[in-house]
Amino acid sequence: MTGSTHEIYAIRYARHDGRSAAQNYIGGDAHEASQALDFYVWAIKGAHGTIVVDTGFDATMAQKRGRALLKPVAEGLEAAGIRPDDVTDVVISHLHYDHAGNYDLFPRARYHLQECEMHFATGRCMCDAGMRVAFEADDVAAMVHKVFRDRVTFHDGDGTIAPGITLHHIGGHSKGLQSVRVVTDRGPVVLASDASHLYSHLDQRKVFPIAYDAEAVVAGYDKLKALAASARHIVPGHDPDVLKRYPAARPELEGWVARLDVAPKD
Repeated sequence: MTGSTHEIYAIRYARHDGRSAAQNYIGGDAHEASQALDFYVWAIKGAHGTIVVDTGFDATMAQKRGRALLKPVAEGLEAAGIRPDDVTDVVISHLHYDHAGNYDLFPRARYHLQECEMHFATGRCMCDAGMRVAFEADDVAAMVHKVFRDRVTFHDGDGTIAPGITLHHIGGHSKGLQSVRVVTDRGPVVLASDASHLYSHLDQRKVFPIAYDAEAVVAGYDKLKALAASARHIVPGHDPDVLKRYPAARPELEGWVARLDVAPKD
């Protein structure tokens, strides 16, 4: 790693088994084989410090939403050598419950959010039960409190967090969804978050059923490909295969913490 490149860690913290194809793809057949979703947060290490992408959810939310919490987010970060108290910047890809919880975990951090995502999560669309299904009022309110404490930087489209780390508005799944492009020794890697939940969404141009704008979801796939060095440099937000394709950060972290700044195994 040089001064202009970064290490990236994918940290799995939860899982949802037994999902039908209809739960993962618009037009999916409920009788097709089930496919699990894994839940991740990501950490970027470099000369400018450590940046965390998304904050996950805690045990209370796991129980409420029927998800299996495998290991708390803080434990995974510490396994990767990251103390939450030392994190100075957190990117929130969007304000869904599985990306914006644990809101007290990073007491020193400045949060980076697309301005239109805050508008979306606090505006009239949340009057509709279907539109707000993936949001939690407490997570959104916690972000509002951070605004009043001068701890939020709003972005309008693409932006820069640090040299070699840029934000890119994608939209689609949620109005203000953003992905993160990171320069590494193997080239620019794109942390798609929910711009592509699974490798199959990107490869087959399928759409996850929760979508603010399905057309923007599909257009986002082209933007991800343009940002990354290759398709092998795009990391989806929920695919269990991420931990199969990429090597563990250390042997004892197999199936828990992976390195994304090194080439995948396949």
